[in-house]
Amino acid sequence: MHPEPWDVKIFQRHREDDPNESCPTEEFLNQCPSSVATDLIAIIDAVAEAPPPQFAGGGMWEAMHGEMSGYYEARTRGPNRRLYRLFCLLEHQAPGLDRPSIVLITGLSKPAGKAFTKADYAAVRQLGDEYRRCVPRNVV
Repeated sequence: MHPEPWDVKIFQRHREDDPNESCPTEEFLNQCPSSVATDLIAIIDAVAEAPPPQFAGGGMWEAMHGEMSGYYEARTRGPNRRLYRLFCLLEHQAPGLDRPSIVLITGLSKPAGKAFTKADYAAVRQLGDEYRRCVPRNVV
């Protein structure tokens, strides 16, 4: 028996935190080259279909460690070898979600051979914390 696919949801900021109720993931994907955005969405769709516990990452989907423990990242490379990362949380059960979901929080890019800074990761965690504070979860 094949496990049920997971839903894919996009974190939307709450109006109390952002009067524009922005979606950091959508803003990130809109800034990416279209081929990169297409690749990242295809990776997320494949993970959701597997679903996540069964998905073999192959470097495209990785669990994060250390201060980023609990986050996952979809990974691809774009023009000029630039690296693109989409940061996600897995929710098995959460208020406002009908079923297990991959929640897309935000994304970042960097030149090949460079590392994200502590401030970059802190900004991702801040958005993740903001997402988790919302009950029910604020997603689209």
